[in-house]
Amino acid sequence: MDYRAIKASDMDALWDLQKRYKAEIGEEEPDDAAKERLAEAVRTERILFFGAFDGADLVGCCSVTVGFSTFDYRPSGVFEDFYICPAHRHQGAARQLAAFAYQKSGVSTLTVGCADCDVPLYRSLGFSIPLGNLLAFG
Repeated sequence: MDYRAIKASDMDALWDLQKRYKAEIGEEEPDDAAKERLAEAVRTERILFFGAFDGADLVGCCSVTVGFSTFDYRPSGVFEDFYICPAHRHQGAARQLAAFAYQKSGVSTLTVGCADCDVPLYRSLGFSIPLGNLLAFG
């Protein structure tokens, strides 16, 4: 397995994974306008995507959106868009991809918001420090 940053040239493969992820969690398939917004965010590095590649095939992805934290006055990141194709699960790719994303994103802290049922998964990836509650506005 090879791990690397996903670039705009990888957009078709990334979009395929995004649609597979949405289908697996029961969400509606995103439309072409959503794909263009995502492509623009990747091109302008407003979001950083990282991938697990099996040869030329993109089989897993995650993203880090970089912000700034006054906790330690350094860049901080939010981990999202995590998906590993079913055939590549339980082989260590998830843990390696999360570690790679943390290292390559350049953030000092990386947080994830998740459903209660996903807490054991994210703990197994290294997200082990509880920070209270995550709430969304509106």
